[in-house]
Amino acid sequence: MSTSLNIALLGNPNTGKTSVFNTLTGLSQKVGNYPGITVEKKEGVCKLNRTTKAHIIDLPGTYSLNASSMDESVVIELLLNKNSKDFPDVAVVVTDVENLKRNLLLFTQVKDLGIPTLLVINMADQMKRKGISIDIPLLEAKLDTKIALISTRENKGLDLLKNHLIDYRKLSTRPTIELEHIDQDYFENLKKTFPNQQLYKLWLVITQDVNFAKIDRNRVSDATDFKTQPESYLKRLQQKETVKRYQFINGTLKETLIIDREAATDLRSKLDRILIHKFWGYVIFFVILMTIFQSIFDWSSIPQDFIDTTFASLSEQTKNKLPEGLFTNLLAEGIIPGLGGIVIFIPQIAFLFFFISLLEESGYMSRVVFLMDRGLRRFGLNGKSVIPLISGTACAIPAVMATRNIENWKERLITILVTPFTTCSARLPVYAILIALVIPEGSFFGLNYQGLMLMFLYLIGFGMALISAWILSKTLKIQSKSYFVVEMPNYKLPLIKNVGITVWEKTRTFVTEAGKIILAISILLWVLASYGPGKDFSNAEQIVSQNHVNLKGEALINKINAYKLEHSYIGILGKSIEPVITPLGYDWKIGIALISSFAAREVFVGTLATIYSVESDAEETIKSRMGSEVRADGKPLFDLASGISLMLFYAFAMQCMSTLAIVKKETNSWKWPTIQLFGMSLLAYVIAFSTYQILS
Repeated sequence: MSTSLNIALLGNPNTGKTSVFNTLTGLSQKVGNYPGITVEKKEGVCKLNRTTKAHIIDLPGTYSLNASSMDESVVIELLLNKNSKDFPDVAVVVTDVENLKRNLLLFTQVKDLGIPTLLVINMADQMKRKGISIDIPLLEAKLDTKIALISTRENKGLDLLKNHLIDYRKLSTRPTIELEHIDQDYFENLKKTFPNQQLYKLWLVITQDVNFAKIDRNRVSDATDFKTQPESYLKRLQQKETVKRYQFINGTLKETLIIDREAATDLRSKLDRILIHKFWGYVIFFVILMTIFQSIFDWSSIPQDFIDTTFASLSEQTKNKLPEGLFTNLLAEGIIPGLGGIVIFIPQIAFLFFFISLLEESGYMSRVVFLMDRGLRRFGLNGKSVIPLISGTACAIPAVMATRNIENWKERLITILVTPFTTCSARLPVYAILIALVIPEGSFFGLNYQGLMLMFLYLIGFGMALISAWILSKTLKIQSKSYFVVEMPNYKLPLIKNVGITVWEKTRTFVTEAGKIILAISILLWVLASYGPGKDFSNAEQIVSQNHVNLKGEALINKINAYKLEHSYIGILGKSIEPVITPLGYDWKIGIALISSFAAREVFVGTLATIYSVESDAEETIKSRMGSEVRADGKPLFDLASGISLMLFYAFAMQCMSTLAIVKKETNSWKWPTIQLFGMSLLAYVIAFSTYQILS
């Protein structure tokens, strides 16, 4: 008979918890949000043996059960709620072999909740080089648990971990410390008042502010009212508890852990002197960024050209081989170009996340955060704002959510408002096609022009975020009293498996989440472009034939299709906004793409692909079709002036309704997303207008 058990994976940040999760679950994992809140929830499935399947939840990293953020509160919420479907049968606390003392604080707290708790000591491959030795049997006896000494890098110790999980019922649930020793009278009185409740659970409910996470749980009735002492007194009891735990941890490690300081290498400090240097640190970071953007264009060009040509050919073959009719037209002109608009950008997005994952896995990203903090404070940003700004290069939505670790509300608000200026991966498809169209190939001192342009767009977005933050800090009169603390993890070679899973998950998310929007809008646009009101649309063939008697064959068909498109529902919509966007260098077709891309920026290219596929029967790629588009005076529509104007418009405009929705959720008001929408759109319009007028 098969059995299933719930496993909660806990640990401090940078202990390798995610590596353990990835090693156990592989690709059998999914990412979502906890019900009612925007905290990311990662869960996966692992077969421990032939009859036992484990459902594993990778909880947010936390240093202790004394919650100070929403991420940390999620951990406490789950561990307090026995009625939750995810309540763990066994808790696995992942620790780093070099930071056992600090990591064990969380372990003792979790174990004292009465949950079977297993200790995992990760990065065992570092022990010899760091001069570390551990008496595992004695440590197991002292902590009254089972320990798995593992190395995810060398894939060692995982079978032992699985065996311990299968035998989790044998794990002791005795507490590591006696709370009564902290304050005899207080805790004895607490036990008498709630005789059937676990004491440490009572204590957590009383002392932790976990009400702001909307998760149902079996709370101890009226326990939060058991504050017979002032809050300052409860704080002192918490401090005494922490001291008591560290006394226990210090005594335990004194007998079980040996560190030979002379054997430990000093590579980390040597690298830090260079990578976070006041001058060379910025130079190195700039070089790394430049290399990334050059590689994104150079490496992805071959697969992108192949994908572009393949979908153009597939669309043409569909028209030629299937019988004429509504379904064939929908398939060839709506669905296939829509899918092409999704798939063509997978190589660039995969490469972007590949490099970001390498930086995070190696430990370098934390150095970047520390390095950038020095300059950000002069712009009125909290040091913790660096994390949302940097993570915004992937997506503004999780970046806005990441501002929750900023305690000061006004500083958090400023970060939320300026983060969308950071160039996210959704802008990458727009930039990629426009740069390929209007920026010539070639190099400057070995640097590709197109890569330089992409680098410029990223830098100008980040620069506008800083300028906006400075203006907002002066306008809102923010006085920052918070401090920036970031942990510097050890340097390590990135695990290829972790990098691969990250790239797979992020790329799959783009395809499934953004892809659904792109495809749905592509089909809607095809319908709007294939039908129209009045006689101009229905009598298009007769009107064009009478006005262009000299046109024959394919030229006549293309002219009829162009006339139909102009008088279709989507053509009328585009024509209605054309007077507003003409000064920016755009025509009504680009106007339609601007409107539709409000659902998601990357829809821009798919929209034009659909529009041009409806208009032309020729077997052309998206890029070549856009490149051949001309204005009424015969000049190219996508030239240097209009191309850069359009790129700058997307660099500054709030073209993402999902970001607006998350800003509303995080600020609990429509006021700030409304200001964000109109403020960024006005700025984008003014800059795009100025750019086009100057360059043209």
